[in-house]
Parts: sequence; C-alpha cells; structure tokens
Amino acid sequence: MKPIKFCKFHGFGNDYIVFETNYLRDISSLREFARNVCRRNTGIGGDGITILDKLENEAADYLCRIINPDGSEAGFSGNGTRCAAAYLYYKNLFAGETLQLKTISGIKSYQLLEREENTFWFLAELGKPKFDLPESPFLKAILSEFGEQQGMPAFSSILLPEEKMLVNFFFVDVGNPVVGVFVEDFNQFDWRQIGQKIESQVEMFPEKTNVVFIKVIDIENIEIRIWERGAGETSSSGTCSIAAAVASASTGKTERKISVHAPGGTTEAVWREDDEMLITGRADLAFCGEWFEGV
Repeated sequence: MKPIKFCKFHGFGNDYIVFETNYLRDISSLREFARNVCRRNTGIGGDGITILDKLENEAADYLCRIINPDGSEAGFSGNGTRCAAAYLYYKNLFAGETLQLKTISGIKSYQLLEREENTFWFLAELGKPKFDLPESPFLKAILSEFGEQQGMPAFSSILLPEEKMLVNFFFVDVGNPVVGVFVEDFNQFDWRQIGQKIESQVEMFPEKTNVVFIKVIDIENIEIRIWERGAGETSSSGTCSIAAAVASASTGKTERKISVHAPGGTTEAVWREDDEMLITGRADLAFCGEWFEGV
C-alpha cells in the first residue's frame, strides 16, 4: 500500500489529522484506521481525524467526515471542521472567501478572517441549536411524567450511584449532543470522572454525549472544562464552546455574545437573536507527513 499523506492541525490544542478521501481508497475499516493513527504513543496522535471529499454540483464545496479516536463517527466538530478548512487553504485546494463544508449535521460555513503563515482564523456559522433530548425510553418516561415538551430548553438530572451524586444538567444539540453542567469551582470534584460517567449513560444518551463543565465569570465570560464523546478530555472544543454559550445565555447567566475560555485558548461565541450560532477561532498547522498503513 502506498503511503498515506496527511496534515495535522490543531485548534487551541484540540488536534485533528486531516486526510483526503482519495488517499484512503484502500482502507478497509475507517474505524480501525482512526484508532491506530490517533494513538499518542504508536500513531500520529490526535483527538480525531477529518476526511475531506470534493463535491461537484452541490451546495457545499467539500464533504467533511469526523472520526473519533475510538472509531465512532461524530455528527460534527467545531475544531475538527476548522482544521479541515485550514487544510484546504493551506494546500491551495480552495481559494474562495467562504467555504461550505457538508457534515452529518448539515452544511457549515467558514469565512477566512486572517492568515498569518500557517495560522488560520475563521468565523464559522454552525446553524441553530436544538433542545430535543435524545430518543430513549428512559427520557421519554421522564418527559411524560413531568409534562415537559421537546424543543424547549432541556433541564434534567442524572444520578451517579457510585459517586453518590445527583448532577443537574442542561442539554443542547449543536450538531453533536452536549450536556452542560454549571459549577462554581473545577477543583472541588473530579470533573473528568464525572464527565466519563455521564458520557457513558446510554440509558439517557443512546449514542453517548459530550460533557462540558461551565463556570460563569461574568455576563461576557465563561470558563469551561471539556469531556468529549469518543475522545475524553480535550483542551478545547468548538462544539462544547458554543453549547456552553447557548446554555449560559438560555439560563440568563450571560449575554448572547461571550468569550469562552478553555485550557487551550479562547473562542468567541455568538448566539444571535435569530438562533444562528457563530464561533470565531483559529487553526494552526502542526506538521504534515505520510502514514505507512500496516507497518
């Protein structure tokens, strides 16, 4: 098998390995391939892979697929798609002002704001949030008992017996499902363990869920910690950043335009009055290379 060309980008430390579909024709299992290349010690290392396929005669310019390190496919990734957009500009595969990427959760728009060598800044339009809880018999029973309706901001609780903890959360789907948990101090509990437990509550979230812990600083700033579905702890996440912004604004804790501070960096998030979600962030080239499959 010929070596497979790739480039690795990261958005505030949240790293994705970008491939073009034509280099992956001979890969029999993308699930196993993603697992292998994402391993930090024996692979390229990454929080996921993005796969780009040029489209013809469609509303979008490219199809963009996101595969998590565990081999599962994500509906969307804010940083993953931003890394894919940066790759297309870096490789001179796209030169227009606004790039349209087709994802499982719909078409996303990326406007290149600035380029400084191998750093790319984008304004991304991500669509509108959905507040419908996932389809599951367990949650359907809860909604029926309390008379809640789909489409409204979704508040619920989850009991973690081993931790002897009842966790209140806010649910929003921003292309990926996200559970938002408001906290006062990240150091008062093991948020990584709690995030992992919530992610895996398949009775409530049949396809698992991302978890973002949110600390409100003031009406224009929040701080977050991230546990991503299929990836675990990450330093940044566009998906979780905009979800945290929507959760904070929906509950009246912040304005609709805020700065979201994650360990890797700050994402500017806007939830417009027309419900459209926008984020501004960067993608940096880490390196390019070749992967020798089966070696």
